[in-house]
Amino acid sequence: MAIDYKKEGRIAIFTINRPEAMNALNVEAVRGLHEAMLDFRDDPELWVGIITGAGERAFCAGADIKDWLPFNKEHRYDPWSAPPSIMRGLELWKPLIAAINGLALGGGLEMALACDIRIAAENARLGTPEVTLGLIPLWGGTQRLPRMVPWCKAAEILLMGKPIDAQEAYRIGLVNKVVPQAEVLSTAKEWAEAICQAGPLAVRAAKEAMIMGYNLTLEDGLRLENSLGAYLYGTEDFAEGTKAFVEKRKPNYKAK
Repeated sequence: MAIDYKKEGRIAIFTINRPEAMNALNVEAVRGLHEAMLDFRDDPELWVGIITGAGERAFCAGADIKDWLPFNKEHRYDPWSAPPSIMRGLELWKPLIAAINGLALGGGLEMALACDIRIAAENARLGTPEVTLGLIPLWGGTQRLPRMVPWCKAAEILLMGKPIDAQEAYRIGLVNKVVPQAEVLSTAKEWAEAICQAGPLAVRAAKEAMIMGYNLTLEDGLRLENSLGAYLYGTEDFAEGTKAFVEKRKPNYKAK
């Protein structure tokens, strides 16, 4: 299987399992990831997802050109021919962590950009080499990267096609933390467990407010925030959270 999908308690782990191809995404992998993400989205027992790559060399080296070239030529005027993904078309409010265990290039970086938190290995390199092939990133790279890092750094990465190392990615705020390669997945799990201690509906509402409010005016964003908060006031989780706080105990959230 191109995608290894596992469930560990409240955490879903998606592993791109094509180490012989530097975990490059072929059509099968994208379809497999789509199916796994739908299951994650719809499973009430899963609260946080982690995406990583098999092996020690690559998180994901982008699209498998040999596989995608004929597909893209056939569907070049139909951008929605590929399955919806977290990069484009799949609405997902459950938080995602990218455990970047090595190279994250092209579509690999774009997949990491579509996650909410990014943990990078010391040996990781991140970039968008598409312009060196006469193309541009087509899974959100030109749109998400300038929204996440200073414009000049986004331009350097996108226009020159040169990857940056993990330390530079951390310096410009592209990744949250850099750790030894052997600790990437365990660190991502620690962060995921920490998120699972919070109210899951509140976490999803916070993500939705961040994403949907990004391109709104401040006033409209505040309205969105207020409407999401009004919904949370009526949840069982909010009642449990406040009760647990008063009783000085750990809350037992149920995502209800």
